[in-house]
Amino acid sequence: MSLKLAKFQIGQVVKHRLFPFRGVIFDVDPIYANTEEWWNAIPEHVRPRKDQPFYHLLAENEETEYVAYVSEQNLLIDDSETPIRHPQLGEFFGAQVDGVYTPKERVSH
Repeated sequence: MSLKLAKFQIGQVVKHRLFPFRGVIFDVDPIYANTEEWWNAIPEHVRPRKDQPFYHLLAENEETEYVAYVSEQNLLIDDSETPIRHPQLGEFFGAQVDGVYTPKERVSH
């Protein structure tokens, strides 16, 4: 299995292809890296392939904000230019430049 380069980048605003939510990407896995339990909870008719990039999103819909894990095949660019309102946005990103949020320097100990 060859690794596919990620189509989207950290800081980019995307929306789900099937479900009414959007978010900003804060991490990328080159292939599926979640649990089998999570995988099996996805209805089979919409379950994506594992051999593609998966994105961690600071996600939001009309009602709430949350963290989502979404396959590349289910994401589209969100060019609405509506700011993300997720409460954790400031932990990961600074200003939005040309539609992409600028990642903050991460300090690890």
